[in-house]
Amino acid sequence: MNHPSTYRDKRVVILGLARSGVSVAKLFHKLGADVFVNDKKETCPEADELTALGISVLCGYHPDDLIDDRTALLVKNPGIPYTAPPVRQALERGVEVITEVEAAYWLSPAPIIGITGSNGKTTTTTLIGELLEAAGMKPIVAGNIGLPLCDAVGEAEQDGWIVAELSSFQLKGTSAFRPRIALLLNLAETHLDYHGDMEDYAASKRKLFANQASGDTAVLNWDDATCRSIAAGMSADVLPFSLYERLETGVCVEPPYSREQLADGAGEPRRFIVYRRPASAGGGEAVIMPVDMLGIPGRHNTANALAAIAAALAAGAPPEGLAEPLERFKGVEHRLEFVRELNGVKFFNDSKATNSTATTMSVRSLKGPIVLVAGGLDRGSDYMELLPVFRNLKGLVALGQTKEKLIRVAELAGLANAHSVNDESDAESTLREAVRQAAALAEPGDTVLLSPACASWDMFASYEQRGSIFKQSAHTL
Repeated sequence: MNHPSTYRDKRVVILGLARSGVSVAKLFHKLGADVFVNDKKETCPEADELTALGISVLCGYHPDDLIDDRTALLVKNPGIPYTAPPVRQALERGVEVITEVEAAYWLSPAPIIGITGSNGKTTTTTLIGELLEAAGMKPIVAGNIGLPLCDAVGEAEQDGWIVAELSSFQLKGTSAFRPRIALLLNLAETHLDYHGDMEDYAASKRKLFANQASGDTAVLNWDDATCRSIAAGMSADVLPFSLYERLETGVCVEPPYSREQLADGAGEPRRFIVYRRPASAGGGEAVIMPVDMLGIPGRHNTANALAAIAAALAAGAPPEGLAEPLERFKGVEHRLEFVRELNGVKFFNDSKATNSTATTMSVRSLKGPIVLVAGGLDRGSDYMELLPVFRNLKGLVALGQTKEKLIRVAELAGLANAHSVNDESDAESTLREAVRQAAALAEPGDTVLLSPACASWDMFASYEQRGSIFKQSAHTL
C-alpha cells in the first residue's frame, strides 16, 4: 500500500475541486508533494484558499499536457467519468488513478466503517454515528455524506471510528482501501450513465470488501439476492441482517413474516429486533427493541436500522445501549422528512430519492392517499418499475427532463390526475408551481410527497437544493 508521504517532491494532479478536492490537495501539499489542481469550471471559488498556500490551480479547461512524464498520481473527483481525457491519458501512461477515499485510508489512524448501497446510505451512516456516539466510541461521520474523508482522518483518534458513506463513484477509484466493517445495503439499477452497465456498477460496490480479511466484518442484506450471493466469496466474517427471515446468526425481526405475507395485508403485529451472536462471539441472543418503537417510519427504514445495529454491534457497542438512540433518531434531512401539515394535508420531502426503488419504498411507507411530485435528470430509464406504485397514487405532478416519461407511466397505470409542469423562468419557480398544483389536488387526509425518482442535476445543483426549495414552497402556500 502506498502512503501520501511517498509522493514528496513528486507531481500529484488533483482533478476537480469541490470540498473533497480542496481537502485532498491540502493533504498532499502538507506532505510535500508538488500539487497541481485542475477544474474545467470557469469559476472556482475554492481556488483562492489553495493558491494562498502556494498550490497551483488552473480552472476553465483541461490543458493537453496536464498529465505528463512527471505525474506520479492522479486523484480525481468521484463524479468525473473515466472517459474524461485527463483520466484516459493517466491510465494510458500507467499513472495510478484514485479517489480521495483511497488517500484518506492511507493516513487514517482510526478504523473505518464503510457503508454503500443504492438506497439508504445516508440514513444508515447517520444512524451508525448516533449509535456509536451513544456508546462513547468517538465516531466521525464523513464521506459522501458531507465531510471529506481527508478532513475526517485529520480529526480521528486511534480509539475512535470513521463512519463513511461511500458511493460507487468513490469506491471505483480505490485499490488498497480496507474498512474494518463494510456494509452493502442493497443493489438496484442506477448510475448506469456513469458505469455503463450493472456489471461495472456492482463491481464498484464489491470493491468495498476486496481487501477485507478474517477479523473484519461484512454486513450484508440477506433479503437482497445480489448481496447474499457475494457472501460465499468473502474473506471477512459475514454478519447478515434480514427483515423477512429468521437468522441463526445476525440481526433480524421476530416473528418473521415473508414479503408475500406482508404484501397480502397480514399486518404489522408487534415484532422485535433480535441479535443472535455468532458462535465465535459466544453465541446467545439479545432482544434490542420492538420494531414499532423505532423513530423512523417505513419498512425500508427498519432495514436501515437493522444494518446500523449490525455495524454498531460489530464495532463493540453493547446491545443494551442501542434502543434509546434508535427510538430518538428521527431520520435525516431530505429523506422522507416531514415538512408541515396545512388544512389537513401533510407534506413530506424525500428529495434524496434519486431512483425508482427509493421512490417506491417511500410511497409504500406512507399511509393514505398520496399526490406525488416527481421528475428530474433523464438517465435513460423508462420508469416502468413505477407502474404498480402509480396505480395507487391519488395524483402525480411531473417536472424536469423525465416528466413526459413519468406521465406515460401514469397513463398506463390509469392515473387520471397526472399533470406536468411547464418550465417556468427558473428551476425554483418550476418546483414552486409543482407544489402549488400538488396541493390543489390534495384534500384533508392526503399527503403531498416530493420523491423524484431522479437525480436533480437537470434543474438544481443538488438534491439538497431541490429539497430546500420544496420545503420553502410548502411553507409559503
